[in-house]
Amino acid sequence: MIKGLHHYFSKTEILLWCFSVLFIAVSFIFFNSESYLTLTASVIGVTSLIFNAKGNPAGQFLMIIFSIIYAVISFTFSYYGEMITYLGMTAPMAVFALIAWLRHPYNGHKSQVRVNCLRRKELIFISVLTTAVTVIFYFVLKAFNTANIIPSTISVTTSFLAAYLTFRRSAYFALAYAANDIVLTVMWTLAAVTDISYLSVIVCFVMFLINDIYGFTNWIKMRQYQQKGFIVK
Repeated sequence: MIKGLHHYFSKTEILLWCFSVLFIAVSFIFFNSESYLTLTASVIGVTSLIFNAKGNPAGQFLMIIFSIIYAVISFTFSYYGEMITYLGMTAPMAVFALIAWLRHPYNGHKSQVRVNCLRRKELIFISVLTTAVTVIFYFVLKAFNTANIIPSTISVTTSFLAAYLTFRRSAYFALAYAANDIVLTVMWTLAAVTDISYLSVIVCFVMFLINDIYGFTNWIKMRQYQQKGFIVK
């Protein structure tokens, strides 16, 4: 199986995953050596991203597991918006995305989903829907006395957009997740001011950002190859 994965992933992808795990592990040792839950979530999360970058449904399965663990971590710092978002939206949407990706393989290749191009009407629809979700969640988070409510609300916005685009198999889902990574880096930086152990979470989302940017570029390449009738190895 290990040999199979070695041939499945490119050298760039293997190096990206190895460096991501290395930085996460080092930050864990120096800043958060007691929370193995954070380490577990980080490794699962970055692994899911490398599979997502390939358009492999396995990435969505791992995202479901990550969402549950990350929700628990968010609860410990009263980031109720993150907890609600990942348990009530990201995890369920990852389930739907997993089903959608499995049902739409590219030319029968179950390890690569068919990239979808959204039409203008759907783009307008998702813009209106995302705005509505943002407004509703602002008041919900306010009612829960959520810490750092503004970045928490923005996180909900980017998370919802990313989850929807993932389900719809759009290459821009990775770009939306990259935006979410930036917001979460800011949020956990604010948390680290009062508890330095959260620095490991910051490193986690910085690594996520790098992986999501790579994922976006690879999906654009996948879309171009699929339009020509080829598959990206």
